[in-house]
Amino acid sequence: MAIVTKRIFAAIWMMFAVIAAGGGASAQSTVFLQIEAQPTLAEAEARARAYSAAFPNTVGFRMRSGWYAIALGPYAPLDANRELAALKRERLVPADSFIAFPQQFRQQFWPVGADTLNAPAPETTSEAEPEPQAEPTSPEAEPDAVVVAEPEPVQPAIPEETPAEARRSEAQLSRDERAALQEALKWEGFYDGAIDASFGRGTRGSMADYQASRGYEPTGILTTAQRNELMEGYRAEFAALGLAQLTDERAGIDLIAPMGLVQFDHIEPPFVHYTPSNDRGVRLLLISQSGDQRTLYGLYDILQTLTIVPEEGERSRSERSFELTGQSAELHSYTYARLDGGAVKGFTLVWKPGDAKIMAAVVKQMRESFTPTAAILSDTAGASGEEQRVDLMAGLEIRTPEVSRSGFYIDEAGAVLTTTEVLGQCGRVTIDDTYEADIAARNDTLGLALLKPRQPLVPLGHARFASTTPRLKSEVAVAGYSYEDVLSLPTVTFGTLADLRGLNGESDMQRLDLATLPGDAGGPVIDQSGAVMGMLLARGEDGSRQLPENVQFAASVPAIAEFLSTAGLSPAASEGGTALAPEDITTLAEGMTVLVSCWE
Repeated sequence: MAIVTKRIFAAIWMMFAVIAAGGGASAQSTVFLQIEAQPTLAEAEARARAYSAAFPNTVGFRMRSGWYAIALGPYAPLDANRELAALKRERLVPADSFIAFPQQFRQQFWPVGADTLNAPAPETTSEAEPEPQAEPTSPEAEPDAVVVAEPEPVQPAIPEETPAEARRSEAQLSRDERAALQEALKWEGFYDGAIDASFGRGTRGSMADYQASRGYEPTGILTTAQRNELMEGYRAEFAALGLAQLTDERAGIDLIAPMGLVQFDHIEPPFVHYTPSNDRGVRLLLISQSGDQRTLYGLYDILQTLTIVPEEGERSRSERSFELTGQSAELHSYTYARLDGGAVKGFTLVWKPGDAKIMAAVVKQMRESFTPTAAILSDTAGASGEEQRVDLMAGLEIRTPEVSRSGFYIDEAGAVLTTTEVLGQCGRVTIDDTYEADIAARNDTLGLALLKPRQPLVPLGHARFASTTPRLKSEVAVAGYSYEDVLSLPTVTFGTLADLRGLNGESDMQRLDLATLPGDAGGPVIDQSGAVMGMLLARGEDGSRQLPENVQFAASVPAIAEFLSTAGLSPAASEGGTALAPEDITTLAEGMTVLVSCWE
């Protein structure tokens, strides 16, 4: 399939020359040799200036596709064919240069102020001996002679062809050129059949649809000018990609990649980073590391935590390979990796959503051409002293939640009690960064929220609530993710129960004397026997007063029980017992306390 695709791309470059030499070209008195196309005026001017040093007849025009063409000319058609062959033979112009007609061009930008499109047509240079010229008549011999000015030549358009004439010129196309037309029609969204170079009913129908969309008579047979127009737009799209063979000997990977859009930047194992070379924002990562199936599976999981792999998109994993696609409003990406001997190798391509159509074709080409070689990227490859952060993995940003707080399991099914502060404007809520959960109930007055996981969970432990009134000034502990998602286990903070009510006499809360951080909110408050005696509340914002840092508040067990009962749950009661050692309380807290995160 890759060989066929390459042949089709080659046919695209050759097609214009064939069309020019075929139907309709003989009537054209002025043509050009198009040698390049650039997406921006600045790039085109720079290239035209460079070519002008070698070719004084360098010209530049804006094309109807919006791109900018650099060409040589003008030429008479017969001269153009000879000149193009000579320039290619001597490798003075790109191999994909072709003959172009004036009607394909719009405003001229090079040379500045020139009007080459309306210049007189050049005379054809003949190989034969010139005919003898008659001696000019002396003005004195014919005093009454009237000199008549030659009329300005009119630029003829590519002649309109009848369906029969169009079919005759179409018959001159090779099989690859016919397939290229089908590819272009498919690219424009008019054809969805097989690329078989056979112009049957489906292809003819797509041609008629294309003609109708451009205001032409829908005959189902493209004329020479219409084929030119169709292929020009298709060719311009791919010209800027710079599709070329990329051989990275450090990573041990060969593939066809859009080298016109990316450039090598640095190595950070297991990735070779190719960053954008222009404002289209395309990024390429080559993946190369020693490993086995566990390495492959680990990479599959890790990549899905990175911002370059948005959460929306298909995922598939087999025993020896995986594919990841991701789509968001900001970017799209595709990742492929596979086991190759004792190595895991692959690539990730990242692009902006506006390029989705063309990048789908690029990804297909990359996937088909992907070839691992013997080399494997060393774990120590790359420059030292690179920035190291916990939210980076090999130079790639890890996806992080908007906010994280604490929570704790309240039953064997994995239901979680947490603070409403974490909910915000969440697109989704997770437990321990892994399990998605739904909000089953919430009470914003009390600051309590109940989450239920979307998949069955079997927690290591769950809360058993104190059945008696706690004792004032007794020692308590709060378990929570003080540093949000930085640490993988909760922190336990010890303090005392300062009051059974709030500062204003609220009976549904307790006052605690201990220092906590915002991430602890939603965590369980545990007494010395291991029973849960409340849930830590978030500190409210009150601009009129500033409480000491060690003044905290917790929702009381009666308030929690009423909330859970309204939601259809009955909290488990503690059987009481002797006081536990601090390390035992910490172990108990780790089994029930979870990280609750809010994601966009």
